[in-house]
Amino acid sequence: MAFTVPTGIENRPVTVVGAGTLGRRIALMFATRGGEVRVFDMSARAGKDACDYVAAHVGEVASRIDGGTPGHARHVDDLTAAVSGAWLVVEAVPERLDLKKQVFGDLDRLADSDAILASNSSSYASSQFVDQVRHPERVLNTHFYMPPTQNAIDIMSDGQTDRAVIDLLLRELPRFGVHPFEAHKESTGFIFNRIWAAIKREALAVVAEGVSTPQDVDSMWEINMGTPGGPFRMMDRVGLDVVLDIENHYAAERPDLPTGPRELLRSYVDAGHLGVKTGRGFYDDYGTDGR
Repeated sequence: MAFTVPTGIENRPVTVVGAGTLGRRIALMFATRGGEVRVFDMSARAGKDACDYVAAHVGEVASRIDGGTPGHARHVDDLTAAVSGAWLVVEAVPERLDLKKQVFGDLDRLADSDAILASNSSSYASSQFVDQVRHPERVLNTHFYMPPTQNAIDIMSDGQTDRAVIDLLLRELPRFGVHPFEAHKESTGFIFNRIWAAIKREALAVVAEGVSTPQDVDSMWEINMGTPGGPFRMMDRVGLDVVLDIENHYAAERPDLPTGPRELLRSYVDAGHLGVKTGRGFYDDYGTDGR
């Protein structure tokens, strides 16, 4: 079925559903063109924290984007109000398939008829959660990494996405300082994450087997790759609970994967050490600002 892509997007908000680690960073990027970004979350604290994060960083980030102008984020705790008028709705809820199915059913029912419905899922293809969606032609994956520093985005069809939707996002997203790359066929892990998963899993295995430590692995990575952080520091930033969810999803598709990496992650998650967001993960040197 053909889909009529949204028009007048310069004067319409973007809505981000979920105010967690990535939700607030996605909201930040969409606030760089002078408009409003709505952040939906049932938690008033999470919503306020997300909006405060945007306010603290949007000026600096917008200044690095050609034509960028600081906008603002607003927390909304009613989903109907949050999506009304939005040209793009980005889902950034936890990596649970049942939850995503429910969210997309609600979004398809409540959002404007021309709104694009996008998932930031890091491991699930959008084809897996359109059971309750009447208009799958407007649904797709837009997987962000860790903006505003890692600004690539995977774009992937749900198998029924209208081509005009993909073309619109490939054209428009760079205006917000992010860089889309299309996965031309369905792929668990999309493009970069599929490669990164293998690196991350082997790094975890090296530590799980007692061969090395997170700190030494990261130090070697920094020296050899010339980057300011290694795999374990990166996992802390994402959240070890999220990393574990992703690994469990890969393992469900590939039962031959080693269990050691997941067991190591589980030990941290069970102890409540989730990384930056709890102040402690593989590292315990995070300040109150989460850095």
